[in-house]
Amino acid sequence: MVRKTIGERLAQLEAQRKTLQIRLGKQERAIDTRRKVLIGALVLHRLEDDRDVQIGGGLAAWLRSELPKFLTRDGDRELFDDLLEPRPHDPSLGNVGNGSAV
Repeated sequence: MVRKTIGERLAQLEAQRKTLQIRLGKQERAIDTRRKVLIGALVLHRLEDDRDVQIGGGLAAWLRSELPKFLTRDGDRELFDDLLEPRPHDPSLGNVGNGSAV
C-alpha cells in the first residue's frame, strides 16, 4: 500500500474544500431565490386578492414608485407592465392601487 505524502493529502483536502464551498454557495443561492419567490408570491397575492386599503392600495402605490428605479433591464420591466401601468378597465387588476375597497 502506497502512502500519500502530506502535500498530496493537503491538495486532496483543498480540492474537497473547494467542492464543498461551491456546493454551499449553490445551496445559499437556492435558499435566497426561494425566499424571493415566496415574498414575491405574497406581494402579488395581496395586490390581487386583498382589497384592504392599508395593504393593497399602499403597497401598489409603493411598488409603482419603487419598481421603475429598481428594475434596470427592459425584459424585467416588461414583466411588471400590468403593475407599473395599470389600466382601469382591466378586470384582472380590479381596484388595486386606487385606494378603494371592493
